[in-house]
Amino acid sequence: MPIQYYIYFCLALFSIGIIGVLTRRNAIIVFMCVELMLNAVNLLLVAFSKMHHGAALLNNPTTTVGIDGQLFVFFIMVVAAAEVSIGLAIIVMMYRNTHSVDINFLNRLKN
Repeated sequence: MPIQYYIYFCLALFSIGIIGVLTRRNAIIVFMCVELMLNAVNLLLVAFSKMHHGAALLNNPTTTVGIDGQLFVFFIMVVAAAEVSIGLAIIVMMYRNTHSVDINFLNRLKN
């Protein structure tokens, strides 16, 4: 499968995530859109890593060149897991205090 398909698909996913973050006011939906953007980047990193590894295999069948993108994906997934735990804790505490998950209520936290 050509790499352009992956690029277009990831571009579409990332665009949907950006539109969701910029237009929605529900904190949970904004949070899911951020995760969608992270997963689009992960998919693109894996696709480029696979393409680079395939090109390196033609020259040397025992090479490990091109797996760096997959290692980056692993670290991004670890950071995303930490983000999920902290983000959901913040959303739960916001709901307990304001009885809403509307991000416009976050302006009240300034005072």
